[in-house]
This record gives sequence, C-alpha cells and structure tokens, in this order.
Amino acid sequence: QVQLVESGGGLVQAGGSLRLSCAASGRTVSSHVVGWFRQAPGKERDFVASIDWNSGSARYADSVKDRFTISRDNAKNTVYLQMNSLRPEDTAVYYCATRRFGVSVYNYWGQGTQVTVSS
Repeated sequence: QVQLVESGGGLVQAGGSLRLSCAASGRTVSSHVVGWFRQAPGKERDFVASIDWNSGSARYADSVKDRFTISRDNAKNTVYLQMNSLRPEDTAVYYCATRRFGVSVYNYWGQGTQVTVSS
C-alpha cells in the first residue's frame, strides 16, 4: 500500500542534466528497495537503478553507471535520480517502483515521467 509519484522529466539537449523525483506515501518504505525503470517507444521496460531505503546501497545498469546517481531523503520519503551527460538513447518514460527487501518483484509503480533528450 505505497503510492509513488514521479516528477522532474522534460526536454533536454544531449549532454545536459535532469533530476527526477519519486515521492512515496501511504506507508513507510523502510525495509524496501526503490528502483527506477525506463521504457522507450516500442521497447520493453528496463532497469535503470535501485536503492535500499535503509542502507542506501545502490546499484545501476551498465548503460547509466557513472552518469546517473540515485539517492533518497528519509525526511521527505523521496528518491531522486540525478541524470548527467544525457544521451538521445536515454529518451524514455521513467518510472519509479518499490519492492520489499529480498523480494524479486517490484509490486508498486508510479505513473511515469517523460524524459526526452535531443541530439
């Protein structure tokens, strides 16, 4: 019973930056993992990054490692995705999602926010 709302998407030129936010409500996200996924037109949804809420431990897809940074603000119940050095292939709808620690399936999802990177 977690509600997730993404924001921060938009249009940016290649090489630029955006910061996405995912605000959680409804229940505490302690003992949960929060992830970012993206889906480009005509493509399947792919994993981008995730963070363990309690420990702050993060992991990244190889395609975004060293360009994107995931973080969380405990007081605001919000997870951020800082995206730097953006490329046209980063264009997608970005979703945040959450799952319990130790569970493989993300079972709560936000509505998504559009990121478009122009060449």
